Amino acid sequence: MDLVTIADVRDAAETVAGRVVRTPLLPCPWHDRLWIKPESLQPVGSFKLRGATNAVARLAPADRSRGVVTHSSGNHGQALAFAAAAADVPCTVVIPDGAPEVKIEAVRRLGAEVLVVPPARRLAEAERIAARTGGTLVPPFDDRRIIAGQGTIGLEIVADLPEVAAVLVPVGGGGLASGVATAVKAIRPQTAVFGVEPELAADARASLAAGELVRWEPELTYRTSADGLRTTLSELTLAHLRARLDGILTVTEEEIAAALRRLVRQGRLVVEPSGAVATAAALFRSADLPGGPTVAVVSGGNVDPAVLGRALG
Repeated sequence: MDLVTIADVRDAAETVAGRVVRTPLLPCPWHDRLWIKPESLQPVGSFKLRGATNAVARLAPADRSRGVVTHSSGNHGQALAFAAAAADVPCTVVIPDGAPEVKIEAVRRLGAEVLVVPPARRLAEAERIAARTGGTLVPPFDDRRIIAGQGTIGLEIVADLPEVAAVLVPVGGGGLASGVATAVKAIRPQTAVFGVEPELAADARASLAAGELVRWEPELTYRTSADGLRTTLSELTLAHLRARLDGILTVTEEEIAAALRRLVRQGRLVVEPSGAVATAAALFRSADLPGGPTVAVVSGGNVDPAVLGRALG
């Protein structure tokens, strides 16, 4: 299987420049060797805008009028809707039942057509719509264009902190971790890149341990509050993680909530549970990390107000 290369990531960086925010590295107020990469500051509130923008920009002219189709728990749907609207491309988003209402409404406000289906039907329904309309399917992670776009985060981290010793990245479908690891390892091989996932949705850890794709059913992954990390890996993302990731760390629901509170109260950031898992690993799994400067990627801030209220209460 051909993996995304550093050249692909650099091409994506040129494509998305000026269309996405180049987020800063923020020094952590409670730890002098931890930096936060706040992708929650993107216009759609998550890193997903990078991959979506890269994918839409690479559509053939003949495909633009037929639109794009995806399935998403919310953040990728928002990102693709935003990128498609900016390019005047129609967009349809299939969202699994149980996704936060705040994310569903955000997708609608961006002008996309929304269809809510049972979680197990999300991919099949998106494929059905794409086949019926002739639209281009833009998956949330199982796509080289998406992985390359997300990898631009890794380019920025190494450029801003050349001595970085470890990078912590949330893992759901694995597109973000695949792209970041591709970029970081190509430029600075000695930097450790760890994926982080909830213990209640630890399919990536199981897949890496087994050496093959291990799928967790929705009734298992939907136990976690980190709704953006309930998806499982694909063969493509597993291949990237096996080749380029240094390991997977898992965190508990209590640790996710504690990291979220710290980021909101001391970091002055609005963060969703999925976006807090990397910081949770920095807080509670420091013994598993190499010494030296560490970056935690805050992947998103599209949190349901009720969830945020309970976490801060």
